[in-house]
Amino acid sequence: MMAGSTLRKVKSRSWKKQRHFRLLEDCMTIWYKSRWAGRGHSTYSISEVEAVRDGHQSEVLLSIAEEFHANLCFTLVFHGRQGNLDLVAESPEEAQAWILGLRKLIHKAQTMDDKERLDQWVWDWFQKADKNKDGKMNFKEVRKLLKMMNVEMNEEHALRLFTMADKSESGSLEIEQFVHFYKMLTQRDEVWKVFQEYSGDGERLMLEELENFLEVEQQEGEQSTQHALQLIDCYEPSESAQKQGAMSFDGFQMYLCSQDGSIFKPEHQVLHQDMSQPLSHYFISSSHNTYLLENQLRGQSSLEAYIQALKRGCRCVELDCWDGSDGEPTVYHGHTLTSKILFRDIISTLKEYAFKVSDFPVILSLENHCGLEQQRVMALHLTQILGDTMLTTLLDGSIPQQLPSPQELKGKILLKGKKIGGIEDCLDEALTDEVSDDEEIAEGDSESISIEDPPCKMSRELSDLVIYCKSVHFHGFQHARLHRKCYEMSSFSESKAKKLAKEAGTDFVQYNMRQLSRIYPSGLRTDSSNYNPQEMWNMGCQIVALNFQTAGLEMDLNDGLFRQNGCCGYVLKPDFMRNANTQFSPDKPEERHDYKPLRLSIQVISGQQLPKVNQKEGSIVDPLVRVEIYGSPPDQTKEETRYINNNGFNPVWNETLNFVIHTPELALVRFVVEDHDKTSRNDFIGQFTLPFGCIQTGYRHIHLLSKDGTAIPPSSLFVNVSISELA
Repeated sequence: MMAGSTLRKVKSRSWKKQRHFRLLEDCMTIWYKSRWAGRGHSTYSISEVEAVRDGHQSEVLLSIAEEFHANLCFTLVFHGRQGNLDLVAESPEEAQAWILGLRKLIHKAQTMDDKERLDQWVWDWFQKADKNKDGKMNFKEVRKLLKMMNVEMNEEHALRLFTMADKSESGSLEIEQFVHFYKMLTQRDEVWKVFQEYSGDGERLMLEELENFLEVEQQEGEQSTQHALQLIDCYEPSESAQKQGAMSFDGFQMYLCSQDGSIFKPEHQVLHQDMSQPLSHYFISSSHNTYLLENQLRGQSSLEAYIQALKRGCRCVELDCWDGSDGEPTVYHGHTLTSKILFRDIISTLKEYAFKVSDFPVILSLENHCGLEQQRVMALHLTQILGDTMLTTLLDGSIPQQLPSPQELKGKILLKGKKIGGIEDCLDEALTDEVSDDEEIAEGDSESISIEDPPCKMSRELSDLVIYCKSVHFHGFQHARLHRKCYEMSSFSESKAKKLAKEAGTDFVQYNMRQLSRIYPSGLRTDSSNYNPQEMWNMGCQIVALNFQTAGLEMDLNDGLFRQNGCCGYVLKPDFMRNANTQFSPDKPEERHDYKPLRLSIQVISGQQLPKVNQKEGSIVDPLVRVEIYGSPPDQTKEETRYINNNGFNPVWNETLNFVIHTPELALVRFVVEDHDKTSRNDFIGQFTLPFGCIQTGYRHIHLLSKDGTAIPPSSLFVNVSISELA
C-alpha cells in the first residue's frame, strides 16, 4: 500500500478512470492523484473510513459485474453522508492487499484510546504545517499552524512558548518538541483550578481526595473507593502514582476527557431497559422513504440508503412498491423522476444488514401500488430470501389482546401493510384468494405527490404476511376504543397528527398505549426536509418516520433519543404513557399526579479545539454555545452564551444557563456551538443531543458531533451540570 497501486475509480458504468493510490508514511492517510492532473492530488484520512466491502456490494459495482470479477472490486464506505468510493484493482492479489490492509488500519483507528487519538491528531497537524516536509517547523510555520488550528494568539506569547519548546535552540521544532509545545499551548487552566481545589499538595489527588471529588462534584457516591481505584487504573499515566493509589493532573485531565467523564451516563449507553413490554410501549427509530439518498422528486434511490439507516439503529424502513416492466416489482417515489431499485435487492440487503446493529425486530412499512401478479412475486421474495427471519404466523397461535414485545420478536422482520380481513380470518382457510377492499386501500397513507392510485386488489399471499401491523384507515379515537384491535395501526401525515394532538392530546396518548401509530412528513416536503419529531413523541407516537438522509436539528433529536439503550432502536416510553389509568396531557404536565419539575443548571466553562467552518486563510471562529430544550410544550426553550472573539482553540465562557424542566421523562437537551456572524446567519460548528434522563451531573465534557452526526475529535465543551428539585 505504501508503494502505491493504480486502481480504477468507478462512478458509473461509463465513468471508470485510473488513479494512483498510496498509503502515506503516517499510516493514517490515503493519497491519490490522476495521472493527468499535474501536481493536483487528494487525500482521505483512515479515520473517515467506516468499512471496506469486498466484491460487488454497491449498485455501481453490480452494474459492471460482467466487466470486472468480484475478486477485483471493493468499496470504501465513509462515516456520515459522504458518498462511497468504488474501486477496481488490476489483480485479485492487489485487491486483497488493499482490503485487508485498510481493514486493519480502520480497526486500529477505531480502537485507539483517547491519548493515542490525541497524539494522532497532533501528528496530523504537524504533517499539515510542515510544508517543506523536512520534519521540522520554524516559527513562521508554527504561526501558520496556529491559524489552521483555529487559534488567534498573541505573537509574543507564541514565540515565548516556541522558544521554551526549542530545547536544541535550532530555531525549529521536531515532532517531539512540537508535542511539548502543543502541551503548553493546551494547558487547561480551568481544569487545573478544579484539580487544585481537591488536591492537598497541589501535585496529586490521593485516593481519599479523588473519592471526595467524585462524591461532592460528580455525585457518584456509591462504591466511590472502588470507582476511584478503577479510574486511577484506567487513566493515570504515571506508574508511581498508580502504585500510591493517586492521580496526577495529567491523569485527572485524561479522566475528564474520557467516556467516564462524558456528560452521557455510561450505564444508559448500554441496553438496560425492560424489553418485555408490548411494542406499543416503545418509541421506535423509523425512516421515511428509506430508499432515497436525496430529494423526493429527482433523488437517487439506493440500497446504500437502507444500509446507512439500519446502521444508525433504524428499526422501521419504508418501501414504495410499483410494478416493474420485467415482472419484478420496483421501489421508487411514484409519479416522480427518482431512480428505481428492485424490491428483491432491497430484501436481500435487509437480510444481510437488518440485525447487525440491533437484534430487535425490523418493521417493513409497505406502500403497495403493485398488481396482483407482482404482489405474489413480493410475497415470494419475502418468504424465500428472508426465510425464518420473516414473521409469517402468530407467535402463540392465538388472537393477541396486546402486541408482542421486542424481546419476543428478536431477530424477526414484520410486514406492515394492508390485509384481507383481520388476524382472526388468518385461521380461516375458506377466504378467497383475492379481495378488493376500497376502504383499506383508500387509507390515505400514500405520500406520492400526484393523484391517488385507484384501489387495487390484494393478493392473499402478501396479505397473509401481515400479522401484527395491519394498516387501517383512522376513524377516530372512540372507534378505536370500541374495536380494541391491538394489531391494527394507522398512519398520519404530520399535519393530521398535529391537529389531533391539539384537539385531543390525552386521547392520542391513550390510543398509543394500545396501538401503533406511524407519522410521516408532509408530501410538500419535496426537498426531503423533516418535521420536529418531539411533538409526535409527546403524544406517545411510536413510529415517527424521518428522512434519514437529511442532516439537521430533527435528525439530531432522533439520534439523541435513540443514543440510549444500546442504540438498539427501541426506547421504553415513560410510565405515564404506558399506564392506562393516567390522564397525561403534554400541554398541562402540572396536572399529572406525580408532577415533579426539576431545575437544570449548566455552567458552560470552555471549549476545546473547535473545528474551523470557514476555510478562508486567516479566518478564526467566534464561538458561542446555545443550550436547547425539547420536550412537552412548556419545556421548549433555549439560552445562549456570549460569543468569544477569534478563538476556536480554547475559548472560555464561564457562563451559567438555567432551565426548569416540567416533564423530565420526555425532555431532550441539545448543545449547539456556532460561529457568530454580525452580518449573516451564524455558521454551525458542532452539536450533541441527549435525553435529559441520561445526563451525568458534575464536571463533564461534551464530545461534539458534526452536522452529519459523526464524531469530530478532539472538539469538545467543558461544563458543570447540576440538577435539583424545584423548591
